Order: sequence, then C-alpha cells, then structure tokens
Amino acid sequence: MTEQQASLEISAEQIPEFLPILPLFDTALFPKMVLPLVVMQAESIQLVDEAMSQSRIIGLLVAKNQIQKDNYSHDDLYAVGASALILRMAKTEDNKAQLLVQGLGRLKVKEYLQGKPYLQARVEHIKDVEKKGKEIEALMSNMISQFGRIAELSPGLPQEIVAMAKSIQEPGVLADLIASTVNTSIEEKQAVLEIFDVKKRLKEVTRIVNYQLEILELGNKIQTQVKGDMDKRQKEYYLREQLKAIKEELGEKDEPSVEVDDYRAKIEEKDLPEEARKEAERELNRLSRMHPSSAEYTVASTYLDWLTALPWHESTKDNLDIKTARKILDQDHYGLEKAKKRILEYLAVRKLKPESKGPILCFAGPPGTGKTSLGLSVARALGRKFFRISLGGVRDEAEIRGHRRTYVGALPGRIIQGIRRSESNNPVFMLDEIDKVGSDFRGDPSSALLEVLDPEQNFSFSDHYLDVPFDLSKVMFITTANILDTIPSALLDRMEVLRLHGYTLEEKLKIAKRYLIPRQKDAHGLKSNQISFTKGAVKRIITGYTREAGLRNLEREIATVCRGVAANIAEGKSKSISIKVNNVFEYLGPVRMTSEAKARTSTPGVATGLAWTQAGGELLFIEATFMKGNKGLTLTGQLGDVMKESATAALSFIRANASSLGISEDFFQNHDIHIHVPAGAIPKDGPSAGVTMLTALASLLTKKTINKDLAMTGEITLRGQVLPVGGIKEKVLAAHRAGIKTIILPKWNEKDLEDISQDVQNKIHFYFVDKMQDVLKTALTK
Repeated sequence: MTEQQASLEISAEQIPEFLPILPLFDTALFPKMVLPLVVMQAESIQLVDEAMSQSRIIGLLVAKNQIQKDNYSHDDLYAVGASALILRMAKTEDNKAQLLVQGLGRLKVKEYLQGKPYLQARVEHIKDVEKKGKEIEALMSNMISQFGRIAELSPGLPQEIVAMAKSIQEPGVLADLIASTVNTSIEEKQAVLEIFDVKKRLKEVTRIVNYQLEILELGNKIQTQVKGDMDKRQKEYYLREQLKAIKEELGEKDEPSVEVDDYRAKIEEKDLPEEARKEAERELNRLSRMHPSSAEYTVASTYLDWLTALPWHESTKDNLDIKTARKILDQDHYGLEKAKKRILEYLAVRKLKPESKGPILCFAGPPGTGKTSLGLSVARALGRKFFRISLGGVRDEAEIRGHRRTYVGALPGRIIQGIRRSESNNPVFMLDEIDKVGSDFRGDPSSALLEVLDPEQNFSFSDHYLDVPFDLSKVMFITTANILDTIPSALLDRMEVLRLHGYTLEEKLKIAKRYLIPRQKDAHGLKSNQISFTKGAVKRIITGYTREAGLRNLEREIATVCRGVAANIAEGKSKSISIKVNNVFEYLGPVRMTSEAKARTSTPGVATGLAWTQAGGELLFIEATFMKGNKGLTLTGQLGDVMKESATAALSFIRANASSLGISEDFFQNHDIHIHVPAGAIPKDGPSAGVTMLTALASLLTKKTINKDLAMTGEITLRGQVLPVGGIKEKVLAAHRAGIKTIILPKWNEKDLEDISQDVQNKIHFYFVDKMQDVLKTALTK
C-alpha cells in the first residue's frame, strides 16, 4: 500500500477555476468537513492520480439517482457541490484508492469540458456572506441546544461534536456541520448545500434538526415502554416458574391443568355430537397451551362453557294424555276452540309417531285475545319447558344468530340462549310480536328466522358463536302477531296461522267470572266475602266502559273497581260490598260507551259501515251532503287512495242509474257532493267501505233514511256487483258489541259465518247480496 498526505494551507484564491469532478452517490460533502472516500472506477482513479500530481483539489458533486455507475454524465449530477482538498490518498492491492478529503467551499458548475476520460468542469466558487444580528444569534443558539439534545438521544454520536459546534462562531459553518452530522436524507443535505443565503440555511437546518429530534424522542419513548413491558413479562415469567417449582415440591396440581381436566370430563360426560366434539377438543387443546392471564384464555373457556352447558340430548317427556291436556287447556282459557283443537291434534300425532317434526304455529289476532298466555298454556299441557322471546323492535341479525367469536364480548343468539336456560332440547318457544321485527344496516332478523322456523332446515341450525350445528327440530315454535301484512311472505309461508278473532259478550262474561275477577281479587288482597259482582254489573262494565276485541281494558276496569272496594274496606266504611248495575258508576264514573248507530243514521245521507283494524273490528260512519255547484266531489277524513276510488265508483254508479233510483238527470249538473268519514285524525283505507258509501249517497239523493240498527260491508264495482271482503268475524263481533241487529254482507262471504258462534248469529239478521240494487232495497226505508 502506498500513502500520500497533504499538509498545505489552501486559500480561496488558490482554488483553480477548472476542476476534475468526482461523483458521490451515497453521501454529500460540506465545506470545512472531512470525509473518507473509496474510489474503484479506473477513470476516477486516473482523476485522483492527476489531481495528486497537481493541486490536489477536486470538485465533488452528488448523483441525482443514488445508484453507483461506471460512467456518469453531467445530467446525472447536481449542479451545486463542494470543492475539496485530498488530505491523504492510499492505494490498495485490488486497484482501489482510499481518500481522505476536506471540503474547501461551495461551487456551482458553469460548463463541462471535454478531452479527459473523467468529468472536468469550469466552476464558480461561492462564498458565504457573513451576517450578524439578533435573529442569526437566536437561530444559532436554538440549533446548538436542539443538536445537544439529539446527541444525548443518539448513542453513536460523540459528545465532543457538541462542544465543537458550540465553539464555531460562523453561522454558515455551524449549519453545514450540523447538516452533515444529523441522520437525514441525501436529498435534504443537497438542498442545504444549495442554499447560499446563510439565514435561510440556518432556518432549513433548524427545521431538519427539529424533525429528527421528534423522531428520536418518539423512538426513545417507544423503547422505554417496550423495555418496561419486557421487564414486567420477565418478572412475571420468573415468578410463575418459582410458583410452579413450589407447587411441584408441595405436590399440588396447577390450576389451569385442573380446569382443562374438568372440561375434558364434561366433554366426555355430555356425549357431544361428532362435529361439536371435534370443535370442543380443538378449543380444549388451545386452552391447555394458554396462560390464564391471556385474553384468549377467557374466550376459549367461555366457549367451552357454552358447548358443555347446552342440552344436546336432554329432553323433557311429553304429556301424551289427550284428556289431561284438554282439561289443562280448558282450565287456562275459555273459548279459542280452533287453537285448542290444533294443539290436541299435534299431541295425537306425537303419540302415534313420536319422531314427527313439530309444527310452526302462528297465533294472529287483536291485542288482548290471549295469544301469549295460550303459548304458556300449551307448554303446561305438553309438560314442556317454556321460553318466550319478544321480537318487537329487534333489528340486529345477531340477536337471532349470535356474534362471531372474533368480537369482544361475543355471545350466542337468543335461540341458543333460550335452549340453555330451558335445559332441554324440546321446549316450547314463544316468538312474540313477530310482525314487529325491523331491519337496518345491522341485518334483517326476519331472514335469520327463516332457518329457525323451517322444520326441513332447523335440524342443523348454525349459530355464529357456536359455529357447529344444533338440532332445533324437537322445539315447538309458536309465534304471535297482530297483523300478517308486515311479515315477509317467505317467513309467513313457513307458519301455520291460527286466527284469534276476539270474544263475544257472553264469552267475556264467563271469562270475567272465571279468570279476571278472581285474579284481581287476589291481586288487591280481597277475600271472596268482601266483594261480589252481579252478572248485570259485569255486563254494564263490558258494554258501557269498554269496546274492544280482547280483554285488557275489561280487566283494568275490574281492577279499578277492586281498588275502590279495597279503599272502602281499609278505611272501615264497610266490611263487604256487592257491585251491582246501579253502583258501578260510583267506581268507574258515568258510562263512556253508547250506541251511536241510531243517533247518527236518523237523517238521510248517513250510513254505518264495518271496518277491520289491528285491534279488531270497528264501526265506521260515512256522511254525505250536497250543495250548489258544478259536478264537484270532495272527500275528507284522511282517506287512502283505495277508499277514494270506492267513493268515485259509487258516485259513478248512481249517476249511471239515476233514473231508476228516482234522481233528476240534471241534479249533478248543478250540485257538488261532499263525502266525509268522521274521526278525521285516523287514516283509513281499503275497498270494504264501497257499499257503505254507495248507500250513504243513495240515501242523500233519494232523501230516504237508512234502516235503524243496520251496518254493512263489501266492495263495489262499476258493473253493479258486490265483491267479498276480509275480516268478517271481527266486523260481526264489533257490530254485535255496538248493538247492531242487521248486517248486509257480500254473498261470497256467507261461508265465513261458520267461524261465528251460533249465539251471535241468532241475535243478528244477515242479508247476503251480490248486486248494488239489492243493497239499496234492503238498506233504505220505503
């Protein structure tokens, strides 16, 4: 190895204008800084040899792309760099040259020269313009302070360099020193090299220093935190190992291993299905390798708790004694013959064929008709466990299918939760208010119920949490609904609908005597000899204070009477009270419900119709009047589109048959007609009021009143036909409650009277019509 060293002091005037250019590809040289280099290319080695034989001064320019090449062109290099003096040069045996160079000053290339194998250029030497002032001094002071903090956080940076920085008085040299020392990119260093204004250079280097300091402080914080976590874990590990050794010496078993053994025994005892057993064993193997403090340990143990707690094979024995079951159903509920008949048929089939799949029954009807309590009665008759799920307002699919175990706090859905609480795989499941299930961004619960309520699919129901199939085919599902229109058709198709229409006056009397009055006596602490109700009093409460298809309001009114009696007895005013017709008002106030039909239909143009609502049947009054005008028709009372069309069809029929009805042909040319349906705040729609609107218009225009105690329902057509409508039983019961004696029904609905008790049919006279002319003949007075 040969070595040469320079010992010359170079002034700015001694630096030549023409310099050989040596490319730098992974570093940058600043003025006054010393940099070691290794030269390998033949052209570069020739450049160094010629420089050593002359002034030893070369130009150093940074390559734009940081990739080492054999040949560089002037387009590959930045235009601004540094002139440097070769302090020392040594050649090695493998034809490499090791240099130690010191920066002299900034340079800018004016033009490149030809004729040499290496790059040579005419350069302009840039001098720093020294500036003094408070701002410069402040920038220098701040930079030195920040640089000292960087040196403290950087183990590889010697503290001596901070002392050197503090001793430098020239602001430009200080900025160059710090820019060359901090850990920043070549591009940023080149940007500093290209800033000739000292003040701007100080600001740029200050920005770089602040950025690097933030990175170092953040890294130091992370390192401290990680070190603290590691120290804590090492300490815990050391303590656990000590505890393990102590337990081994004492002959005690480790708690996790005891828990794993317990789960293994439960899995064997449960005799899980093949797929569930494989999943349980896989999770148990994971659990055995975890530490109890691990978050995953709790997840795995909770999952195994669910798997081993479910009644995979546990069933309750069905009570297949049909007579006993009938007796229980009759004890719990009066009436509801169709529903009871269907339940007894199910029991009979189970008795003849035990492996038969259970039906999916849907009890549909107005509120208060006993749908939910009938489900509890079914469970008691069958001798099964009962579990009720309220679906009203449920909008999350996970309520049915559960959450996947990847979620924090995941649990199975309500179906599997109900199976576990029932402790049997064949309970009676009551899915209450299935018509009120909603859907939003969290999914559609009604779609999740499709698998649950399908006997052909639910033998392998898959809950997201369990992730193994569970057999629901032995469960008896019963659903309840007020209306069927809101239930998706695919879901409704899976259910057998049993309609609970409501109760007659006689049925309500018997239910009140058997169930409601004894229950309210007991609820208010009254003994049998302290209060009694006469039949007339109960009838007065039913007809004068309630008008409903169900029984909830009736029970509330009976409870009000019981509270009043309890207050009198508690105050010592009396020892026993008999509730009669003439003293009901003392407890309930004046009669609230009166028959409106007679009062409202005493003038021409007013007809009584029958309507169906979610709460049962209702009376619907339709009023018509005319005034001077020009063929106008006004409809009020919040009517829907279908109901408006029925009114238009009725008027068109009357105008087309004006002569046969005895109406003047020119009457419509000079008059406007207004049809109004009272209770204007309540929306109304449907075609079944067509017959009532026709009768009201005919009564108005012929000036004939409508027969008293008469109501009607039916859809009309322009050809004069009366079409069938739905909800006949609810409408007839509503008419019966209101004291209606005559009802006009479409002829097609005659078959629907089979659902109505003979007692009601005996009290009402029915007219069945298929033409509009027959309606008018029956309804209008002669």
